[in-house]
Amino acid sequence: FSLSLQQDVIAGFLYAIVILIVFHPIVDQIDNFNLTYKYAPLIIIRAAAEMTAVEKIEEQLANLRIAKRSALSEEPAYILDVDVSKPAQSESSCLVAVSCSNKSIRVYNRETLNFLREYSSHPGVLSGVRFAHTCDSVLFSACSDGTVRCWDIRLATQQAVQVFSGYPSNVFISFDISCNDLIICAGTEKVEKDTFLVFWDARGVTNCASTSREPLGVYSESHNDDITKICFHPIKPNSVASGSTDGLVNVFDINKDNEDDALISTCNSDSSVSCIGWSGKDYKQVYCVTHDEGFCWWDIAQFDTEEPITLLHVLDVRDAVCIENDTLNYLVGGLYHEKADKLFLMGGTSTGNIHLLGCDSDGLSMVGSLCGGHSATVRSFCWNPADESLVTGGEDAQLLLWKPGAVEKSLSKKTSLKIASSVQKRVRVHNSSLKSRKK
Repeated sequence: FSLSLQQDVIAGFLYAIVILIVFHPIVDQIDNFNLTYKYAPLIIIRAAAEMTAVEKIEEQLANLRIAKRSALSEEPAYILDVDVSKPAQSESSCLVAVSCSNKSIRVYNRETLNFLREYSSHPGVLSGVRFAHTCDSVLFSACSDGTVRCWDIRLATQQAVQVFSGYPSNVFISFDISCNDLIICAGTEKVEKDTFLVFWDARGVTNCASTSREPLGVYSESHNDDITKICFHPIKPNSVASGSTDGLVNVFDINKDNEDDALISTCNSDSSVSCIGWSGKDYKQVYCVTHDEGFCWWDIAQFDTEEPITLLHVLDVRDAVCIENDTLNYLVGGLYHEKADKLFLMGGTSTGNIHLLGCDSDGLSMVGSLCGGHSATVRSFCWNPADESLVTGGEDAQLLLWKPGAVEKSLSKKTSLKIASSVQKRVRVHNSSLKSRKK
Protein backbone atom coordinates (compact mmCIF):
# COMPACT_ATOMS: atom_id res chain seq x y z
CA PHE A 1 0.00 0.00 0.00
CA SER A 2 2.88 2.37 0.89
CA LEU A 3 4.59 1.68 -2.46
CA SER A 4 1.37 2.37 -4.36
CA LEU A 5 0.92 5.67 -2.52
CA GLN A 6 4.46 6.72 -3.38
CA GLN A 7 3.86 5.90 -7.05
CA ASP A 8 0.67 7.99 -7.06
CA VAL A 9 2.51 10.94 -5.52
CA ILE A 10 5.32 10.71 -8.07
CA ALA A 11 2.84 10.41 -10.95
CA GLY A 12 0.90 13.42 -9.70
CA PHE A 13 4.09 15.45 -9.40
CA LEU A 14 5.12 14.55 -12.96
CA TYR A 15 1.66 15.46 -14.29
CA ALA A 16 1.88 18.84 -12.55
CA ILE A 17 5.24 19.53 -14.22
CA VAL A 18 3.85 18.57 -17.65
CA ILE A 19 0.83 20.85 -17.18
CA LEU A 20 3.06 23.76 -16.17
CA ILE A 21 5.36 23.22 -19.16
CA VAL A 22 2.48 23.02 -21.67
CA PHE A 23 0.01 25.58 -20.36
CA HIS A 24 2.15 28.13 -18.51
CA PRO A 25 3.12 30.09 -21.68
CA ILE A 26 -0.54 30.31 -22.71
CA VAL A 27 -1.59 31.47 -19.25
CA ASP A 28 1.14 34.12 -19.38
CA GLN A 29 -0.11 35.33 -22.76
CA ILE A 30 -3.67 35.62 -21.48
CA ASP A 31 -2.52 37.46 -18.35
CA ASN A 32 -0.33 39.81 -20.39
CA PHE A 33 -3.22 40.51 -22.79
CA ASN A 34 -5.59 41.34 -19.93
CA LEU A 35 -3.00 43.51 -18.18
CA THR A 36 -1.53 45.37 -21.16
CA TYR A 37 -4.48 45.78 -23.54
CA LYS A 38 -6.99 48.19 -22.05
CA TYR A 39 -9.83 47.08 -24.33
CA ALA A 40 -9.50 43.39 -23.46
CA PRO A 41 -12.60 43.30 -21.22
CA LEU A 42 -14.62 45.06 -23.93
CA ILE A 43 -13.55 42.51 -26.54
CA ILE A 44 -14.60 39.65 -24.29
CA ILE A 45 -17.92 41.34 -23.50
CA ARG A 46 -18.53 42.13 -27.19
CA ALA A 47 -17.91 38.52 -28.22
CA ALA A 48 -20.40 37.36 -25.61
CA ALA A 49 -22.93 39.99 -26.73
CA GLU A 50 -22.60 38.97 -30.39
CA MET A 51 -23.21 35.37 -29.47
CA THR A 52 -26.27 36.44 -27.50
CA ALA A 53 -27.56 38.48 -30.48
CA VAL A 54 -27.26 35.50 -32.83
CA GLU A 55 -28.99 33.24 -30.34
CA LYS A 56 -31.76 35.81 -29.92
CA ILE A 57 -32.34 36.04 -33.68
CA GLU A 58 -32.38 32.26 -33.99
CA GLU A 59 -34.92 32.09 -31.18
CA GLN A 60 -37.11 34.68 -32.94
CA LEU A 61 -36.98 32.75 -36.20
CA ALA A 62 -37.85 29.50 -34.45
CA ASN A 63 -40.75 31.28 -32.72
CA LEU A 64 -42.40 32.48 -35.95
CA ARG A 65 -46.12 31.68 -36.00
CA ILE A 66 -48.92 32.23 -38.51
CA ALA A 67 -50.39 35.72 -38.18
CA LYS A 68 -52.46 35.87 -41.37
CA ARG A 69 -53.53 33.56 -44.16
CA SER A 70 -54.82 34.70 -47.55
CA ALA A 71 -58.25 33.59 -48.71
CA LEU A 72 -58.26 30.95 -51.43
CA SER A 73 -59.06 32.54 -54.79
CA GLU A 74 -61.73 31.33 -57.19
CA GLU A 75 -59.02 30.07 -59.54
CA PRO A 76 -56.29 28.63 -57.30
CA ALA A 77 -52.78 28.57 -58.71
CA TYR A 78 -49.32 27.79 -57.45
CA ILE A 79 -47.54 30.79 -55.92
CA LEU A 80 -44.12 30.82 -57.56
CA ASP A 81 -42.51 34.06 -56.40
CA VAL A 82 -43.13 36.60 -53.63
CA ASP A 83 -41.91 40.14 -53.05
CA VAL A 84 -42.75 42.76 -50.42
CA SER A 85 -42.73 46.47 -51.20
CA LYS A 86 -40.22 48.79 -49.61
CA PRO A 87 -42.49 51.56 -48.29
CA ALA A 88 -41.27 55.12 -48.59
CA GLN A 89 -43.61 56.44 -45.92
CA SER A 90 -45.04 54.02 -43.36
CA GLU A 91 -44.77 50.31 -42.82
CA SER A 92 -48.57 49.97 -42.81
CA SER A 93 -48.63 50.70 -46.54
CA CYS A 94 -46.62 47.60 -47.34
CA LEU A 95 -47.82 45.46 -50.21
CA VAL A 96 -47.16 41.88 -51.24
CA ALA A 97 -47.01 40.79 -54.87
CA VAL A 98 -46.96 37.18 -56.06
CA SER A 99 -46.50 35.57 -59.45
CA CYS A 100 -48.67 32.53 -60.09
CA SER A 101 -48.61 29.45 -62.29
CA ASN A 102 -51.67 30.68 -64.21
CA LYS A 103 -49.57 33.58 -65.61
CA SER A 104 -51.12 36.17 -63.30
CA ILE A 105 -49.75 38.63 -60.74
CA ARG A 106 -51.72 39.20 -57.55
CA VAL A 107 -51.26 42.06 -55.09
CA TYR A 108 -52.21 41.90 -51.40
CA ASN A 109 -52.10 44.11 -48.34
CA ARG A 110 -49.16 42.80 -46.35
CA GLU A 111 -50.67 43.28 -42.89
CA THR A 112 -54.06 41.71 -43.62
CA LEU A 113 -53.27 39.63 -46.74
CA ASN A 114 -56.49 40.99 -48.22
CA PHE A 115 -56.55 40.68 -52.00
CA LEU A 116 -56.23 44.05 -53.78
CA ARG A 117 -55.85 43.46 -57.51
CA GLU A 118 -54.69 41.12 -60.24
CA TYR A 119 -52.82 41.48 -63.53
CA SER A 120 -53.64 38.59 -65.82
CA SER A 121 -52.65 39.76 -69.30
CA HIS A 122 -49.28 38.00 -69.50
CA PRO A 123 -48.81 36.01 -72.72
CA GLY A 124 -46.16 33.71 -71.26
CA VAL A 125 -44.79 32.12 -68.09
CA LEU A 126 -43.78 34.60 -65.38
CA SER A 127 -40.27 34.45 -63.97
CA GLY A 128 -40.70 36.64 -60.92
CA VAL A 129 -41.97 39.92 -59.46
CA ARG A 130 -40.01 42.80 -57.92
CA PHE A 131 -41.13 46.03 -56.30
CA ALA A 132 -39.15 49.18 -56.98
CA HIS A 133 -36.90 50.20 -54.09
CA THR A 134 -37.77 53.89 -54.12
CA CYS A 135 -41.51 53.75 -54.86
CA ASP A 136 -43.77 51.18 -53.20
CA SER A 137 -46.45 51.41 -55.90
CA VAL A 138 -44.20 50.42 -58.82
CA LEU A 139 -43.96 46.72 -59.62
CA PHE A 140 -41.92 44.83 -62.23
CA SER A 141 -42.41 41.39 -63.75
CA ALA A 142 -40.52 39.34 -66.34
CA CYS A 143 -42.13 37.00 -68.83
CA SER A 144 -41.05 34.22 -71.17
CA ASP A 145 -42.34 36.27 -74.12
CA GLY A 146 -39.13 38.32 -73.92
CA THR A 147 -40.45 41.33 -72.01
CA VAL A 148 -40.11 42.94 -68.60
CA ARG A 149 -43.20 44.93 -67.66
CA CYS A 150 -43.69 47.76 -65.19
CA TRP A 151 -47.01 48.20 -63.35
CA ASP A 152 -48.26 51.19 -61.36
CA ILE A 153 -50.54 49.79 -58.67
CA ARG A 154 -52.12 53.22 -58.10
CA LEU A 155 -53.74 53.08 -61.54
CA ALA A 156 -56.94 51.21 -62.32
CA THR A 157 -55.70 50.03 -65.70
CA GLN A 158 -54.69 46.47 -66.51
CA GLN A 159 -52.06 47.77 -68.92
CA ALA A 160 -48.39 47.99 -68.02
CA VAL A 161 -47.10 51.56 -67.83
CA GLN A 162 -43.82 50.47 -69.40
CA VAL A 163 -42.67 47.48 -71.44
CA PHE A 164 -38.98 46.63 -71.71
CA SER A 165 -38.54 44.53 -74.83
CA GLY A 166 -35.74 42.08 -75.42
CA TYR A 167 -34.47 40.72 -78.72
CA PRO A 168 -36.70 38.45 -80.84
CA SER A 169 -35.26 35.14 -79.62
CA ASN A 170 -35.14 36.09 -75.92
CA VAL A 171 -37.03 33.92 -73.41
CA PHE A 172 -36.63 35.51 -69.98
CA ILE A 173 -36.48 33.16 -67.00
CA SER A 174 -34.90 35.50 -64.42
CA PHE A 175 -34.57 39.21 -63.71
CA ASP A 176 -33.84 41.86 -61.08
CA ILE A 177 -33.63 45.63 -60.69
CA SER A 178 -30.74 47.57 -59.16
CA CYS A 179 -31.04 48.99 -55.64
CA ASN A 180 -31.35 52.55 -57.03
CA ASP A 181 -33.99 51.48 -59.60
CA LEU A 182 -31.87 52.67 -62.53
CA ILE A 183 -31.01 49.40 -64.27
CA ILE A 184 -33.04 46.27 -65.06
CA CYS A 185 -31.29 43.04 -65.95
CA ALA A 186 -32.95 39.86 -67.28
CA GLY A 187 -31.46 36.42 -67.95
CA THR A 188 -32.49 34.25 -70.87
CA GLU A 189 -33.07 30.61 -71.56
CA LYS A 190 -30.52 29.04 -73.88
CA VAL A 191 -31.68 29.25 -77.50
CA GLU A 192 -29.46 27.29 -79.87
CA LYS A 193 -26.04 28.27 -78.49
CA ASP A 194 -26.90 31.69 -77.08
CA THR A 195 -27.66 32.92 -73.56
CA PHE A 196 -27.84 36.60 -72.65
CA LEU A 197 -27.91 39.03 -69.78
CA VAL A 198 -30.03 41.88 -71.15
CA PHE A 199 -29.91 45.39 -69.63
CA TRP A 200 -32.31 48.38 -69.78
CA ASP A 201 -32.40 51.92 -68.45
CA ALA A 202 -35.30 51.99 -65.95
CA ARG A 203 -35.34 55.71 -65.21
CA GLY A 204 -38.69 57.51 -65.43
CA VAL A 205 -40.75 54.34 -65.87
CA THR A 206 -44.03 55.98 -64.81
CA ASN A 207 -43.59 59.15 -66.86
CA CYS A 208 -44.14 57.76 -70.35
CA ALA A 209 -47.01 55.29 -70.26
CA SER A 210 -47.45 52.40 -72.69
CA THR A 211 -44.13 52.90 -74.43
CA SER A 212 -41.60 50.20 -75.20
CA ARG A 213 -37.92 50.47 -74.37
CA GLU A 214 -35.08 48.80 -76.19
CA PRO A 215 -32.10 47.24 -74.37
CA LEU A 216 -28.98 49.19 -73.45
CA GLY A 217 -26.91 46.13 -74.31
CA VAL A 218 -26.19 42.51 -73.44
CA TYR A 219 -23.57 40.20 -71.94
CA SER A 220 -23.31 37.02 -74.01
CA GLU A 221 -20.00 35.31 -73.23
CA SER A 222 -20.07 34.52 -69.50
CA HIS A 223 -22.60 31.66 -69.40
CA ASN A 224 -23.25 28.78 -71.77
CA ASP A 225 -26.64 27.60 -70.46
CA ASP A 226 -29.92 28.92 -69.00
CA ILE A 227 -29.41 31.95 -66.73
CA THR A 228 -31.69 30.94 -63.88
CA LYS A 229 -31.08 33.79 -61.44
CA ILE A 230 -30.15 37.48 -61.46
CA CYS A 231 -29.44 39.30 -58.19
CA PHE A 232 -28.24 42.89 -57.88
CA HIS A 233 -26.09 43.87 -54.91
CA PRO A 234 -28.24 45.24 -52.03
CA ILE A 235 -26.22 48.46 -51.65
CA LYS A 236 -23.98 48.72 -54.76
CA PRO A 237 -26.15 49.44 -57.82
CA ASN A 238 -23.36 48.71 -60.28
CA SER A 239 -22.77 45.17 -58.98
CA VAL A 240 -24.87 42.22 -60.16
CA ALA A 241 -24.57 38.44 -59.79
CA SER A 242 -25.90 35.81 -62.17
CA GLY A 243 -26.39 32.06 -61.77
CA SER A 244 -26.87 29.44 -64.45
CA THR A 245 -27.49 25.78 -65.10
CA ASP A 246 -23.89 25.70 -66.35
CA GLY A 247 -22.94 25.76 -62.65
CA LEU A 248 -21.34 29.19 -62.63
CA VAL A 249 -22.11 32.16 -60.41
CA ASN A 250 -20.67 35.32 -61.97
CA VAL A 251 -20.28 38.76 -60.41
CA PHE A 252 -20.13 41.81 -62.69
CA ASP A 253 -19.33 45.49 -62.33
CA ILE A 254 -21.65 46.94 -64.97
CA ASN A 255 -19.87 50.31 -64.87
CA LYS A 256 -17.08 48.76 -66.95
CA ASP A 257 -16.99 49.32 -70.69
CA ASN A 258 -17.23 45.71 -71.83
CA GLU A 259 -18.25 42.28 -70.57
CA ASP A 260 -14.74 40.92 -70.16
CA ASP A 261 -13.68 43.83 -67.93
CA ALA A 262 -17.02 43.77 -66.11
CA LEU A 263 -16.61 40.13 -65.02
CA ILE A 264 -15.07 40.48 -61.55
CA SER A 265 -15.33 36.92 -60.32
CA THR A 266 -16.54 33.48 -61.35
CA CYS A 267 -17.40 30.76 -58.85
CA ASN A 268 -18.21 27.20 -59.89
CA SER A 269 -20.87 25.29 -57.96
CA ASP A 270 -20.30 22.12 -60.03
CA SER A 271 -24.07 21.82 -60.36
CA SER A 272 -27.12 23.62 -61.74
CA VAL A 273 -27.80 26.91 -59.92
CA SER A 274 -31.38 27.53 -58.77
CA CYS A 275 -30.94 30.46 -56.37
CA ILE A 276 -28.27 33.06 -55.55
CA GLY A 277 -27.91 35.86 -53.01
CA TRP A 278 -25.57 38.19 -51.13
CA SER A 279 -24.50 37.99 -47.49
CA GLY A 280 -21.92 39.13 -44.95
CA LYS A 281 -20.92 42.58 -43.73
CA ASP A 282 -21.17 45.03 -46.65
CA TYR A 283 -22.49 42.05 -48.64
CA LYS A 284 -19.09 40.84 -49.80
CA GLN A 285 -20.15 37.20 -49.86
CA VAL A 286 -22.17 35.31 -52.47
CA TYR A 287 -24.06 32.06 -51.99
CA CYS A 288 -26.04 29.74 -54.21
CA VAL A 289 -28.48 26.86 -53.91
CA THR A 290 -28.47 24.21 -56.62
CA HIS A 291 -31.26 22.24 -58.25
CA ASP A 292 -29.99 19.04 -56.60
CA GLU A 293 -30.22 20.70 -53.13
CA GLY A 294 -26.55 21.60 -52.82
CA PHE A 295 -25.21 24.77 -51.21
CA CYS A 296 -22.14 26.90 -51.97
CA TRP A 297 -20.93 29.98 -50.11
CA TRP A 298 -18.03 32.17 -51.23
CA ASP A 299 -16.19 35.24 -49.92
CA ILE A 300 -15.51 37.18 -53.11
CA ALA A 301 -13.50 39.78 -51.16
CA GLN A 302 -10.73 37.16 -51.05
CA PHE A 303 -10.33 36.86 -54.83
CA ASP A 304 -7.27 39.10 -54.87
CA THR A 305 -5.67 37.43 -51.84
CA GLU A 306 -4.13 34.06 -51.10
CA GLU A 307 -6.96 33.17 -48.73
CA PRO A 308 -9.49 30.51 -49.80
CA ILE A 309 -12.72 31.95 -51.17
CA THR A 310 -14.97 28.99 -50.35
CA LEU A 311 -16.61 29.38 -46.95
CA LEU A 312 -18.77 26.27 -47.23
CA HIS A 313 -19.70 23.71 -49.89
CA VAL A 314 -22.38 21.12 -49.13
CA LEU A 315 -23.08 18.67 -51.94
CA ASP A 316 -26.53 17.69 -50.63
CA VAL A 317 -28.06 19.57 -47.71
CA ARG A 318 -30.62 16.80 -47.25
CA ASP A 319 -27.84 14.49 -46.09
CA ALA A 320 -25.99 17.12 -44.05
CA VAL A 321 -28.73 18.11 -41.61
CA CYS A 322 -30.52 15.90 -39.11
CA ILE A 323 -34.10 16.98 -38.40
CA GLU A 324 -35.84 15.31 -35.51
CA ASN A 325 -39.04 13.48 -36.51
CA ASP A 326 -39.01 15.01 -40.01
CA THR A 327 -37.08 15.23 -43.26
CA LEU A 328 -35.77 17.88 -45.63
CA ASN A 329 -36.94 17.37 -49.21
CA TYR A 330 -35.77 20.59 -50.88
CA LEU A 331 -34.26 24.06 -50.42
CA VAL A 332 -36.13 27.26 -51.24
CA GLY A 333 -33.40 29.86 -50.82
CA GLY A 334 -31.29 31.92 -48.44
CA LEU A 335 -31.86 34.73 -45.97
CA TYR A 336 -29.10 37.01 -44.68
CA HIS A 337 -29.97 38.61 -41.33
CA GLU A 338 -28.07 41.89 -41.01
CA LYS A 339 -28.55 42.35 -37.26
CA ALA A 340 -27.12 38.94 -36.47
CA ASP A 341 -24.66 39.01 -39.40
CA LYS A 342 -25.74 35.47 -40.14
CA LEU A 343 -26.91 33.56 -43.19
CA PHE A 344 -29.87 31.21 -42.97
CA LEU A 345 -31.29 28.71 -45.45
CA MET A 346 -34.94 27.82 -45.85
CA GLY A 347 -36.05 24.38 -46.93
CA GLY A 348 -39.06 22.19 -46.48
CA THR A 349 -41.07 19.07 -47.08
CA SER A 350 -43.60 18.11 -49.72
CA THR A 351 -46.30 18.31 -47.04
CA GLY A 352 -45.63 21.99 -46.32
CA ASN A 353 -43.38 22.00 -43.28
CA ILE A 354 -40.68 24.69 -43.39
CA HIS A 355 -37.21 24.21 -41.90
CA LEU A 356 -34.75 27.02 -41.08
CA LEU A 357 -31.03 26.24 -41.13
CA GLY A 358 -28.15 28.33 -39.82
CA CYS A 359 -24.97 28.62 -41.92
CA ASP A 360 -21.45 28.74 -40.54
CA SER A 361 -18.09 28.02 -42.13
CA ASP A 362 -17.99 24.72 -40.23
CA GLY A 363 -21.39 23.53 -41.46
CA LEU A 364 -25.17 23.82 -41.26
CA SER A 365 -27.28 23.61 -38.12
CA MET A 366 -30.99 23.29 -37.47
CA VAL A 367 -32.62 26.48 -36.14
CA GLY A 368 -36.31 25.63 -36.12
CA SER A 369 -39.35 24.43 -38.05
CA LEU A 370 -42.55 26.20 -39.08
CA CYS A 371 -45.33 23.64 -39.20
CA GLY A 372 -49.09 23.70 -39.65
CA GLY A 373 -49.13 26.39 -42.31
CA HIS A 374 -48.74 25.05 -45.82
CA SER A 375 -50.00 21.71 -47.07
CA ALA A 376 -47.72 21.38 -50.11
CA THR A 377 -44.28 22.42 -51.34
CA VAL A 378 -43.28 25.99 -50.45
CA ARG A 379 -41.93 27.72 -53.54
CA SER A 380 -40.99 31.19 -52.33
CA PHE A 381 -40.60 33.49 -49.35
CA CYS A 382 -39.76 37.09 -48.50
CA TRP A 383 -38.24 38.30 -45.24
CA ASN A 384 -39.12 41.72 -43.79
CA PRO A 385 -36.37 42.83 -41.37
CA ALA A 386 -38.40 45.81 -40.12
CA ASP A 387 -40.74 43.66 -38.03
CA GLU A 388 -38.95 40.29 -38.26
CA SER A 389 -41.83 38.82 -40.28
CA LEU A 390 -41.87 36.25 -43.06
CA VAL A 391 -44.20 35.83 -46.05
CA THR A 392 -44.37 32.42 -47.74
CA GLY A 393 -46.18 31.04 -50.77
CA GLY A 394 -46.44 27.60 -52.28
CA GLU A 395 -48.17 24.94 -54.32
CA ASP A 396 -51.22 24.93 -52.04
CA ALA A 397 -52.08 28.41 -53.44
CA GLN A 398 -51.72 29.90 -49.98
CA LEU A 399 -49.96 33.09 -48.96
CA LEU A 400 -48.98 33.10 -45.28
CA LEU A 401 -47.67 35.85 -43.00
CA TRP A 402 -45.53 34.65 -40.09
CA LYS A 403 -44.61 36.80 -37.09
CA PRO A 404 -42.79 36.01 -33.83
CA GLY A 405 -45.26 34.69 -31.27
CA ALA A 406 -48.33 35.42 -33.42
CA VAL A 407 -51.64 33.62 -32.92
CA GLU A 408 -53.83 32.80 -35.91
CA LYS A 409 -57.56 33.26 -35.31
CA SER A 410 -58.50 30.37 -37.57
CA LEU A 411 -56.13 27.43 -37.39
CA SER A 412 -57.76 25.45 -40.19
CA LYS A 413 -55.10 24.18 -42.55
CA LYS A 414 -56.06 24.26 -46.22
CA THR A 415 -55.78 21.07 -48.20
CA SER A 416 -53.28 20.68 -50.98
CA LEU A 417 -54.28 21.77 -54.47
CA LYS A 418 -55.08 18.94 -56.83
CA ILE A 419 -54.04 20.77 -59.97
CA ALA A 420 -51.27 20.13 -62.43
CA SER A 421 -48.40 22.57 -62.41
CA SER A 422 -48.16 24.74 -65.51
CA VAL A 423 -44.53 25.45 -64.77
CA GLN A 424 -41.93 23.24 -66.38
CA LYS A 425 -38.93 22.42 -64.26
CA ARG A 426 -36.03 24.17 -65.95
CA VAL A 427 -33.21 21.82 -65.02
CA ARG A 428 -30.60 20.46 -67.36
CA VAL A 429 -27.63 18.19 -66.89
CA HIS A 430 -24.72 20.22 -65.60
CA ASN A 431 -22.17 21.03 -68.27
CA SER A 432 -18.74 20.99 -66.66
CA SER A 433 -16.85 21.98 -69.81
CA LEU A 434 -16.90 25.66 -68.86
CA LYS A 435 -14.55 26.08 -65.93
CA SER A 436 -13.91 29.00 -63.63
CA ARG A 437 -12.18 31.79 -65.50
CA LYS A 438 -10.82 33.38 -62.38
CA LYS A 439 -9.68 32.22 -58.98
